[in-house]
Amino acid sequence: MLLPTGNWHDGLRILIQLLIAYVLTGMIGWNREREEHTVGIRTFPIVGMSSCAYLLLVSGDAASLSRVMQGLIAGIGFIGGGAILKDGPSVKGSATAASIWNAAVIGAAVATERYEVAIILSLLNLFTLRVLLPLKNRLDRTNQQ
Repeated sequence: MLLPTGNWHDGLRILIQLLIAYVLTGMIGWNREREEHTVGIRTFPIVGMSSCAYLLLVSGDAASLSRVMQGLIAGIGFIGGGAILKDGPSVKGSATAASIWNAAVIGAAVATERYEVAIILSLLNLFTLRVLLPLKNRLDRTNQQ
């Protein structure tokens, strides 16, 4: 038996959900890795799929789901905090930390079968990191003058 408490159909559904969370957050991690950030291609998919898995493991009422989500949010805050580095007067890594938090939400959205939310969050996160980077760099140069 593949899953002692389930069946093949449940196992396949869970595998697909975990893979969706993995892919959607893996794209964000790939962007961070490409930009040479300390957190990237390995961390983001792990955060996304593990957040998804935590919620898939919850059985019970909405209160149980809410408690797990609250713990997940708090725990991800600690991981994100580790991505933020202070170097003199400048702070680096806040976008990466926010993206880690978003990766957890993407995983949670997939687990609750809110795929539209997961896809929109992933695309907006990528847009923010990739498309708004030149604007941020220009604003940084303007502020330094």
